[in-house]
Amino acid sequence: MKAKLMAKSLLIVDDEKDLLHLLKRSLAPDLGCRIETASSGKEALDTIAADNFDLVLADIKMPRMDGLELLDIIKKRYPDLTVVMMTAFGQIDTAVEAMKYGAYDFITKPFDHEALVVRLEKALERSSLLKENLRLKMECRGDSVFQKIIGKTPIMQRLFETIKMVANTDLTVLITGESGTGKDLTGRAIHALSPRRHGPYVSVNCPTVPEQILESELFGYRKGAFTHATQNKVGLFQEADGGTIFLDEIGDISPTIQTKLLRVLQEKEIKPLGSPKSVGIDVRIIASTNQNLTAKIREKTFREDFFYRLNVLPVRMPPLRERAEDIPLIASHLLEKHCAQLNKPMKRFSKDLMDAFLVRHWEGNVREMENIIIQGIMFSGDDEIHPRDVGIQTTDGASGSTPDEPLLKQPYKQAKEKMLRQFNSAFIGRLLIQSGGNVTQAARQCGLERQALQQIMRRYGIKADDFRK
Repeated sequence: MKAKLMAKSLLIVDDEKDLLHLLKRSLAPDLGCRIETASSGKEALDTIAADNFDLVLADIKMPRMDGLELLDIIKKRYPDLTVVMMTAFGQIDTAVEAMKYGAYDFITKPFDHEALVVRLEKALERSSLLKENLRLKMECRGDSVFQKIIGKTPIMQRLFETIKMVANTDLTVLITGESGTGKDLTGRAIHALSPRRHGPYVSVNCPTVPEQILESELFGYRKGAFTHATQNKVGLFQEADGGTIFLDEIGDISPTIQTKLLRVLQEKEIKPLGSPKSVGIDVRIIASTNQNLTAKIREKTFREDFFYRLNVLPVRMPPLRERAEDIPLIASHLLEKHCAQLNKPMKRFSKDLMDAFLVRHWEGNVREMENIIIQGIMFSGDDEIHPRDVGIQTTDGASGSTPDEPLLKQPYKQAKEKMLRQFNSAFIGRLLIQSGGNVTQAARQCGLERQALQQIMRRYGIKADDFRK
């Protein structure tokens, strides 16, 4: 007999409960691994979703969901999970078909115990090799998965460990945190590290879609469902089938949509508008919010039962002020990134600006920092970015640590023109960054007519194209 394979786990699936007990009792001493059982395909899928297994041993002939259907779902959701099928002696053709669909091996009933143990040991060895190979791949590409979520502080290292942990499950995740903390990046990282990484990743920014449109976007519709429904439309949940859907800012959706999403979480199916039938979906849901959902529950604007369905695996994104030691690292990364994207020579931060960064509250977190750095790249007069270039007030109340002495020695008109240029460059630049270079939107935000804003931009050489990505 081969050496026992320790620290492994096996799930046996069969509708005959007596056989399950017999297999568990007889295989445990020889395989030396943890063994769990499930008496139906649905129970098996629930068990796999809640735990990690190295091997699944499943009977082909079962009521409701047979072994082939179970195999198909497992290979879609967990493509690296090893599956061995059990079949009666007269069903060899079905077992061969199962191997075509991804089963590693098949075993015929009645079993020869020694042969069964050898076959399962080989399957466990294969699973061990696959997991080791995957681990090495993850180590090699770990930086690329997390490269956009930057941080060396202990709180961020704990976050990375949490992401890896929740990625290995298929459970619903709720990511909370202030605006600009990287909730979308975290959702993408969870998907990239999960067994669903080869499937689609569909991101939905819920607040940007009107309520009357959001339902049809999420669930789709059938021709004739409403006035302008001239053809069938596949919803985003169906587009995400086999992968992940990311529902950004879930706290902003209406109670009506909450109710419909609650049904999706409970039943794993959707009902397109105008359709008499529901459609089963195979989608993992990751949601995010910057709001206090507990407070919204008290205010009766967020369903409590929906919250508990979402909050299975909570992930909290820390704000910048809780990890100030990461600020220089993040700022340097953003500076290098945007100098390259804007085709500008590499610049550096002045000591005054970095000191200001370290004590700033950062209500908009990394997104706010990114906007400020882009302004600095665009409007600094030399290769160093100062607080005055981005309109930041330092501790002495000035836009810099010392008064601008050369400016005070200049003639009034020249000094005034320089100050106006700095002000307009910073003020209009920030508006154009927020609007993505949309002059009409920027004018509306600052209360000017579009033509008036364009005139100021021409005077100070500000080009909207520089802010369009």
